[in-house]
Amino acid sequence: MSLDWIYYAISWILLTWHSAWDAIGVPVGAVLGTNWAWILSIVFLVVTVRVILFPVFVKQIKSQRAMQALQPKVKELQEKHKGDRETLQKEMMELYRKEKANPLMGCLPMFLQIPVFLGLFHVLRRLDPAKTSKDLYGWSVEQFNSASSAKIFTAPIAGKFGSTADELARLGANGTTVKIIAGILVLVMMGTTYLTSRQMILKTGWAEDPQQRMVQRLMLYGIPLSLLISGSIFPIGVIIYWVTNNLFTLGQQQWVLRKFPPLVTANTKPGAPKAGARGPVQPAKTGGLFGRKPAAQVPAKPVAPKVAGPKPGARPVNPKKSRPAKRQG
Repeated sequence: MSLDWIYYAISWILLTWHSAWDAIGVPVGAVLGTNWAWILSIVFLVVTVRVILFPVFVKQIKSQRAMQALQPKVKELQEKHKGDRETLQKEMMELYRKEKANPLMGCLPMFLQIPVFLGLFHVLRRLDPAKTSKDLYGWSVEQFNSASSAKIFTAPIAGKFGSTADELARLGANGTTVKIIAGILVLVMMGTTYLTSRQMILKTGWAEDPQQRMVQRLMLYGIPLSLLISGSIFPIGVIIYWVTNNLFTLGQQQWVLRKFPPLVTANTKPGAPKAGARGPVQPAKTGGLFGRKPAAQVPAKPVAPKVAGPKPGARPVNPKKSRPAKRQG
């Protein structure tokens, strides 16, 4: 299946925004070593895609709410079919079907953005000034030359951390500068990717379903760590796209989570008391140091009030227990 339609669509959005910034008066030439018209075109490529996908994002939040509401039933199934993984999976799939909940809906917006990411990756990788054929998905020769020489802080947007010396020479770039700019952006990309997943998990809590929890851990730790290696092959323009997308996601999630607050469950916040809890845990009756009862719980023995001794010459109160007075010799 040809992906040319994706490349043409990405190119059209980039060129449309670049023409808009040019018409507004954003400098086409480098200012502070940066061609802002092209950088803003990449940023607003993100805005365009996210606006289109906003209804899907709302469905994602609603699906996560539905999954969160099903957690008590999921936990019951786990207790009921403990040790029988096959039956548990069947029962859970039946539960999701009955309640019209889709566990994969939480990842749908990310999956829909993969073609955009791959399309931009492909387009920027073809911005090679040394190419004799500059027919790039509807780009004019002037637009091709302008984009292939576009830079951010003197590092070309088509360059990458792992660029070879030959590639850097064709782009007219300094290898050290490219590595510094690309390295910083990769670290920012990793950090913002982690924060987007962490923000959602802190608001909705960890899933009770082991499969969902595994997906959450992959999103939180696996993907950011994988970017440390894969980021070296991403063109700088693609990393700018990724960072901008993460920042947009952080703002969008914050707005949606305020408008549609998550359900209050035992897992909503770390340290929150579980459902049905009676309050702070009280000391056990047999707890205490070395298995003895705590001093506060050991009932005090009744102490008899002190009684003053009998007056001289008076009869004793309890003659049976009283001792006879010693005779004086």
